[in-house]
Amino acid sequence: MIGIVMATMLEAASFIKTLELLKESDTPFPIYNNDKVRLIIGGIGKTNSAMATAHFIEKYRPICICNTGAAGSTNNEYVLGETYHIKKIVEPDRPDLKTGIPCEQIPHILSGFPLAVLSTRDAPVHDIEDRANISKMAGLADMEGAAVNQVCSHFKTRCFLFKFVSDTPEHMSNREIIRNIKLYSNTFSEFFCISVMPRLLESALCEL
Repeated sequence: MIGIVMATMLEAASFIKTLELLKESDTPFPIYNNDKVRLIIGGIGKTNSAMATAHFIEKYRPICICNTGAAGSTNNEYVLGETYHIKKIVEPDRPDLKTGIPCEQIPHILSGFPLAVLSTRDAPVHDIEDRANISKMAGLADMEGAAVNQVCSHFKTRCFLFKFVSDTPEHMSNREIIRNIKLYSNTFSEFFCISVMPRLLESALCEL
């Protein structure tokens, strides 16, 4: 069974529909499933996503976890609505205690997808200057990916991250971001089902 960790129902709704998932439980987190996939909605931020991922792994023991959802672009190199596979995660708000350098993580990677570096921190990135500073480390930014990957590493569960671009430096308001998530989430879920799911299942079988 493959686990999918998402932050919000806004992002998850199209996955639930496309994958024909049925609600399994509401507490402590909403969980939906079919015969191959379980999806958990953990909430926004590192703490929420870490709790949800730990609960999910402890209870269901998935063959792998896939963290999917929206991410903001920190520069103009990434096009609105496009999907990227995360090759590295940087945490600007979690510096190494010895060096002061932001912690970095390397998730698992499937070949053949466009790659990007992801910044994860608990504060959203809206300010242009803020985006410019983070762009020196990462092209995309979210609030959950690093926490999901860190928990998976602790439990020795493979973790893959796929993010679609919901906003760029030209999209500054929450209203625009929500509009873009609604606009592109169906395309993202279809891409995941057609292009990513078969690869994840193939990869899972190779691990058995």
